[in-house]
Amino acid sequence: MSGPESISDLSRRRLLTTGLGMAALTSLPLRAFAPPECNPEHDWMPPQSFLDDLPRQMQALGVPAIGMAVVERGRLSWSVVTGVLHAQHKTPANSDTIFEVASLSKPVFAYAVLQMVDRGLLDLDRPLVEYRRPDYLARHPWVDKITARDVLRHSSGMPNWRKDPAKEKLMPLVEPGKRIDYSGEALMWLQLVVESITDESLDETMQRLLFQPAGMRDSSYAWSDAFAERSVYGHGTPDEMTQGMPSQMLREQWSGAQKVATGWSRPLSDWRYVDAERALPDVQAAAPAGLVNWPGDILANSAASLRCTVQDYARFMALMVSTLSPDWALRPATRELMLTRQINVTGRWTDKALGWNIEHTHQGAIFYHSGSNGNIFKTFAMGDAARQRALVVLTNATQGNLLYRRAVRAMTGLDLLAFDV
Repeated sequence: MSGPESISDLSRRRLLTTGLGMAALTSLPLRAFAPPECNPEHDWMPPQSFLDDLPRQMQALGVPAIGMAVVERGRLSWSVVTGVLHAQHKTPANSDTIFEVASLSKPVFAYAVLQMVDRGLLDLDRPLVEYRRPDYLARHPWVDKITARDVLRHSSGMPNWRKDPAKEKLMPLVEPGKRIDYSGEALMWLQLVVESITDESLDETMQRLLFQPAGMRDSSYAWSDAFAERSVYGHGTPDEMTQGMPSQMLREQWSGAQKVATGWSRPLSDWRYVDAERALPDVQAAAPAGLVNWPGDILANSAASLRCTVQDYARFMALMVSTLSPDWALRPATRELMLTRQINVTGRWTDKALGWNIEHTHQGAIFYHSGSNGNIFKTFAMGDAARQRALVVLTNATQGNLLYRRAVRAMTGLDLLAFDV
């Protein structure tokens, strides 16, 4: 492979559809590739054969839109966005399309947390209760032991999400630091800690520390009417879609919150937890029963609510693998910490780093994360720091995970255990 191109390079090595439907995909001048041969030195650009067959796979699996991007040598070098935002309305997806990246939100937030660690604003091993103890936390000795390191490596012992957050106190299932318990709730608590330290909303902090300096101009953990117009809708399986569109969860929750935000002249991106608490009764009064249950349902969520273009997420991935380190970015040692095993649990085939999972393959260590919101937004990102390469695949359907697995196999030659365990 020759030197990588920027996203603005309109060479034949780049495919970036702009308002084209799936049928147009096969007619564009794509770069031809032989299938990858599981060679660690092979770049991760997609084979021509996979791109030619992509419309058929999307139709068969019921995936209306897909965005893919590749980072090579630490730079965004290729991307494609194709399909439609909504299977019934047929609005074409394009380079400006916003995807709901689900749990791919977590590594991005982890990066900003570690930026604060680098600046001496947060201690990875100081108990979070010393920074902030939300009222919804249970009084229990285990709660007092949980640190930011526990949260980012998922060893807090907290559940993923409470079943009834309006009535149920949050407490660990096991003693912190003893095992892996994947937890969005723990990320939300750490988000409130960051809020207390910075005196900002989540989105204000993310824009200042990461999005603006990294050129991620189409990224937000919050919601707005402008983002709504550009965002994909989530879809069920082809059989389920015969019954109509599934619940859009965050879109529906935040539509009610947006009305309150407009009345307050305070955008959702500026809301802190106290704002969501104050708005909750008004949003619940106008929302269907059971849709909005606690302030976390209408607050930007560090664990799950990031929305961005596929190119923006690739810009973040470039930060994870590049050897260049701007003065605002993580220190090289801290970035290495983010990609290094942080807890030794007997019998695990994958390691937990800070915000990422690590799988050891015949090509070396691969860091990765998947995402699923409402079972209708399926996403995946992975990187090889040693070779400064990464990829991201974003979809808007229940079976998007089947498609992103096919994409990863075609692009990298890797069949990750993460896809089957």
